[in-house]
Formats: sequence, structure tokens, C-alpha cells
Amino acid sequence: MCSSLKLVLSLSCFLFVGIFAEVDECKVSRCNPNGPAIRFPFWLRDHQPAHCGFPGFELLCTEKYQTMLNLSHSVKLLVKKINYKSQEIQVHDTDDCRLTQFPNLSLSISPFQLLEENQVDFSLLNCSSSRTAYSNDFHPVPCLSVPAYQVYAVHSSYSIHYMDLSSCRKIHNVSLPYQILKGENIFPLNWDKPMCKSCEAKGGKCRLKKSNSKEPETQCVKGASKKPMVTGITLGSILLIIGTVALHRVYSWKKLERNNQIKIEKFLEDYIALKPTRYSYADIKKITNQFQDKLGEGGFGTVYKGKLSDEVHVAVKILNNTNGNGEEFLNEVGTMGRIHHVNVVRLVGFCADGFRRALIYEFLPNESLEKFIFSRTIKNHSLGWKKLQDIALGIAKGIEYLHQGCDQRILHFDIKPHNILLDHNFNPKIADFGLAKLCSKEQSAVSMTTARGTMGYIAPEMLSRNLGNVSYKSDVFSYGMLLLEMVGGRKNIDVTVDNTSQVYLPEWIYNHLDQGEELQIRIDEEGDTQIVKKLTIIGLRCIQWFPTDRPSMKLVVQMLEGEHNLSTPSNPFTCTTPTKTNASTSKRYLQQELTVISEIE
Repeated sequence: MCSSLKLVLSLSCFLFVGIFAEVDECKVSRCNPNGPAIRFPFWLRDHQPAHCGFPGFELLCTEKYQTMLNLSHSVKLLVKKINYKSQEIQVHDTDDCRLTQFPNLSLSISPFQLLEENQVDFSLLNCSSSRTAYSNDFHPVPCLSVPAYQVYAVHSSYSIHYMDLSSCRKIHNVSLPYQILKGENIFPLNWDKPMCKSCEAKGGKCRLKKSNSKEPETQCVKGASKKPMVTGITLGSILLIIGTVALHRVYSWKKLERNNQIKIEKFLEDYIALKPTRYSYADIKKITNQFQDKLGEGGFGTVYKGKLSDEVHVAVKILNNTNGNGEEFLNEVGTMGRIHHVNVVRLVGFCADGFRRALIYEFLPNESLEKFIFSRTIKNHSLGWKKLQDIALGIAKGIEYLHQGCDQRILHFDIKPHNILLDHNFNPKIADFGLAKLCSKEQSAVSMTTARGTMGYIAPEMLSRNLGNVSYKSDVFSYGMLLLEMVGGRKNIDVTVDNTSQVYLPEWIYNHLDQGEELQIRIDEEGDTQIVKKLTIIGLRCIQWFPTDRPSMKLVVQMLEGEHNLSTPSNPFTCTTPTKTNASTSKRYLQQELTVISEIE
């Protein structure tokens, strides 16, 4: 039945094409809405076939959508108006030096003529001195003149007995429309053949006659010839309607079943995409091409570049066999398998084949943020401060999602530039969840047997419980250190600097900010100073010694997105007592410990 419907539609389309083909291709055209109507005997090149017009009546559209008549290689005239009843075309000469143009024009080979009453004969004279007298007789031609010799046009009918021609030499005679002598550029041309006035007067339409004769001929198509076309249009319309209705009825009963099938397939695709895929070790070797492209190596394993297909590239981390009881592997798979956020690296798959374990992530071509803020081979802040601010905001949104966006709160415990990867657009993604822990969002703290993280980014409460319990505020501290390193362009502790006061970067930054001194950070564009100051203040607020003095990541996002000025925080390096602004809060915090919960394995 479907084949029959396709046949009906094909026949209907063929019928319509056959009926309208000649009508559509030769219909009245224009170069612009205000331009002259173009119809037989004229035809428009590049828009209509040649048989739509009479030989010699070719028009074309310019780049400025003007209608142009090409009379010869050197003479091109713009068409202003076409009068089909009087068989007259008004043209506009665009050449400023029109006196030199018409001698090259031979209207004898053109279907157009200048009427004798419109023509004027005059001579061109080359004179070595200017004509101050007889100004009405001598018409200067600036485009042909040079400083030493002036060219003038003089009526051939004028008597030269009263003219001083001692310094003049005749160039040649020329006939031009009288409008040009008056300084006008628009003049009429007429055509005699083809003669279509009588045909159109009788209600007919002229068109080119198909014949084997060398001479082109026209024929007059009477109005009665429209009857077959009207009949064909009516028949074609009926067939098209019948075919459309039948086609709709055939497929309508399948619509519900097809939609249900699409929903099921979409659900299955989404479900598979949400779950990391398990691969064998043989698959891993195939994906990495026998571990040929090594990207890097760390304490937990080695990372190789691989590809699942020609379009999908991945990073494969082969975990060390000596890595305890596989806690990092369980953390990564268990934690990242439930995370789906634009600022968190996606875990594509994993391998647990005997004692061999591997993790497969999406591949990020620009590697880690550390390369751009610490490497001496890359100019510091080459990304620009606006891009660094966007990166800082993306990281903050990713951490906020880990703390508030999941069913259970995820504490990363290893936020640092090395674990922030950048995609092809330098959008940041948080990676390496080997030290992450899950806890309930209703609880405020998590018990820790040993400190977790990287020195320099570990929160003080990790090392001394007198400062408070370990909680999501520990990630806030690490994020603050990361911000200050982005501002300073070096690690927070650098013993290689010459000035000992600059060894601990955060304290050096705070002292300069507190004393109103410039940070001496490279500023390239207007507005960079405000960005640097904002990132510095937010970073210092995040590294306060007492967890209660630190903002939540939600508040950090609001501060990064806000336009208002931020005040300088209290000194974060006074670790004996809480900050002055939050003294009462911090005192109560120390007296009343937060509820400690066990880690969720």
C-alpha cells in the first residue's frame, strides 16, 4: 500500500512539474522590487532560460540589483523603464565619459535604435587654451582633457566663422542623444522586432516560436490556450489531496506504537549513558593501542590516551597494583558513577580484570590547570584574567554540585590545580576522586582517622581537631588555596623565591592587600584589576583557619557572579583564636562540637 501511495504522489508531482515548468521559468522577473518588469521579448540571464526571450534582448542583474543592458563589450547601460506598448526602453549611461563611449557603439548589430529626432551631431575639438568665450557653443569634456589641452564638444550645425579655432584641432564627429548634450544621462531606445503590440492588444501573449528556421520567429498564444492548463491544475490538485489524505491515514494508526518505541529506546540510551561501562583488560589494551601514548604518571597510576572510536577519545588510568586494598578504585567508580555535571570529569568506564584495574575518563585536550599557572614554559596567565575568572567560577559550581547537588554529599579532599582539567574550550572539570568520601547532607562533619589530601591544600582541621571537625568546609579551604595560586601564578609555598617574606604566598598576598599595596600582578586589559582583587578576597575568605569563618561554595558562586565590591576579610593566619568578626560564632563552635558521623564506604 505504501508503494501505491508513493506512486500516486510521484504522478501528482510529475503532473504539476510538467504544467508549471514552462510557466514558472518564463514568468515575469525583476532585479529588485522597484525595478522594471522583465518579460518577453526580454529575458533575464542566470534566472531564465534563453528561450524565454528574443535574441539580443538579454538583460542581467548587477551586484547592486540593478537591471543592465549589455549593448557591446564597452557599452553597458542601466535600464530605468521598459514600455512594452510603445516598444521603448529608457536607459541610463553610467559612464562619466559618455562622449567616448558612443563612438564604439554600433546599433546596426543591435535590435535597438536611437530615433533621429533624439540624435545630435557634434564635433570634438582638442584646444591648447581654455575657451572663456562662446561658453554656450563650447561644452567642456573634463574626462578627455589634460592640463595642457582641453577637449570641447561643439554642435556640428554651428557656424565656425564666428569661433576662434586657432588653437584647436578636430578629433572626430559623433552623434549622441540630445539629452546628453544637456548633461542628462537618461535617453530612450526603441525596437521594431519582435512586434508584439498587436498580439497583446488582442489579449494574447508573445513567445519564441520553436522552428528549424535560422531566423528567430515569434508566435502569439491566445488566451484560450489556458484551458488545458487550468484542467491540469485542477486534476493535479485533486490527486495531491487524495494522496496526502491516504498517506496520513496509513501512518496515523502506527503513530502511538512508533512514539512508544522511541521513548523506550531513548530511555535505554540514557540509562546506558548514566552507567560507566565495564571493560576487560584486553579491551583496555585495544583502546590504548598497547599503551603507546602516555599522558602522565602519578602516585596512584599511569595515564594513557586512547579512543573508543575515531570520534571519541579517552584518558585511561592504569592503577598501581600496590595501591592498598583498591580503596581508590572503589571510590572512583562508586563516586563518579553517580556524578553528571558539566564541571566534573565523566567516568566513561572501568576495568576490574583480576588484579588489573583501570579507570576510563573523557579525554580533555588542554590537560590540567597546573600547566597554565605554574609552568615556566607557558607565559603566566596566558589565558587572560576573564578566562581565569570563568575557570574559577566553573570549579566553584562543580564543588557546589558535589556538596549539594547529589543524593549524598561528596567530599573531594584533593582540590588542587593538578586535579582541575580543561576541555577544548578551557572549561574546567574536577577530576581524581580517589580520596573522596560520601556523607549524608543532614550531617555536618565526617570522622577521619588520618589526614587526606596534598600538603599545602589540606585544611587546618585535618591536622588539628582544636580548629573544628572535618566537613565540606575542608574542600572550601583547598579551593581558596587554588584561587590564590591562580592569582599569584605559583605554588602557595615556594622556597625558591629571593625574599623570605614571599615564601608563603597566601600570607604575602594578604599583607599586600591589608596594607593597600599593589600585588604587582601583570594587568593587560581594563577591568583586570577588579578581577584580581575579587579572586584574592574570595580566596582569603576561603582559607580562614576556623571552618565556620569560611563561606559555603554556594556563597562563593554568588560572590564570583556578583558585581559588588567585597571587603577584605580578617587575617586568616591568626590560628590561636577565631577571627574578630566571627569571634562569638567561632567560640560557640569550639565549645559545641559538630556531630561526627562515620565515613560511608
